[in-house]
Amino acid sequence: MKILQINKLYYPVIGGVEKVVQDVAEGLNGKDNIEITNLVCQEKGARIIEEINGVRIYRAATWGMLFRMPLSFDFFKLYYKLAKENDLIILHHPFPLGFLAYAFFSPKKKMIIWYHSDIVKQKFFGLLLRPLTRLALRRAGYIFVSNNNLVKYSIELPALADKCRVIPFGLKMETFSLSDQLKNQVSDITNKYPKSIVLAVGRLVYYKGFEYLIRSFIEVPNAILLVIGEGPLQKELQKIIDDNNLGQRVFLLSHQKDLIPYYHACDLFVLPSVANSEAFGIVQIEAMACGKPVINTNLPTGVPEVSLDGETGFTVEPKNSKALAIAINKIISDSDLKLRFSQSAKKRAEEVFSLDKFLETNKKYFEEILKK
Repeated sequence: MKILQINKLYYPVIGGVEKVVQDVAEGLNGKDNIEITNLVCQEKGARIIEEINGVRIYRAATWGMLFRMPLSFDFFKLYYKLAKENDLIILHHPFPLGFLAYAFFSPKKKMIIWYHSDIVKQKFFGLLLRPLTRLALRRAGYIFVSNNNLVKYSIELPALADKCRVIPFGLKMETFSLSDQLKNQVSDITNKYPKSIVLAVGRLVYYKGFEYLIRSFIEVPNAILLVIGEGPLQKELQKIIDDNNLGQRVFLLSHQKDLIPYYHACDLFVLPSVANSEAFGIVQIEAMACGKPVINTNLPTGVPEVSLDGETGFTVEPKNSKALAIAINKIISDSDLKLRFSQSAKKRAEEVFSLDKFLETNKKYFEEILKK
């Protein structure tokens, strides 16, 4: 079984979709006669063909990005060549170039769409591309989604619910166990930040809602907030910290190579996202795998389906700093509640969000499509 997987970018670029693409490629390549090749774009620069962890990666030459989309003719050249050599195409949405290439060069090739989210921010371009998207969705053998809410609330998917297959993302749980070496790193963090630690992780962009989390700390006097990430809103977020005299309790940390010590060091994790661009929030599972309560927001996406309100943490309304403050204070001030959420979070992560389960389900549907 030869599979061509299509996405905008690939590791070492960090992102939720890129992580899924990498998990599928590295987890299934070489197993049961499966051969996976990835076709992606450079962020800018000449074509590169390389192998990472045994997986062949074609990075198409790109002049740069326009509205976060690669400008690349080379992508279409590579697609035309590679589509012929493979039995099954996997298109990750949203990535219009992949859908355009499929429509022109391989419209009868067997294909699965991993539908991660609607096009949220570039709504004008989403409207222009809707006929192309709908054509591909109709031709797809299956449409994979990470959660039920995406099928229910998506612009495109309710009419295609019979094609949709819910496959929750997964992690290697053993990666998040607390080793002796890791304990030393955790001690270093907790010694540096001696109060209760609240952790948030993600790019500093609009839909993450970090400004609301930072403002919530005006009413959270007994904890430290660590926000790990980089992005265009860094100066704006730092100004909110400075203007509200939070500099001794709220810290913006640049991207950390290893997040696991921070997950173990924190008392709870917060995902304060405010827009549907946050389709799932894999970081929630990472925190839960380390036995941490999670506070998330009630978005019409997979976010509240990962960590459950009242079971593994709290779910609050988006853009509500006061609700975030109340939820944070409730957990850090109640050790019994915190322990109950922690135990439930770890159990749910292990039972629902394992990488092995994720990969086996993908593989099962790949095989079904090729047999049809």
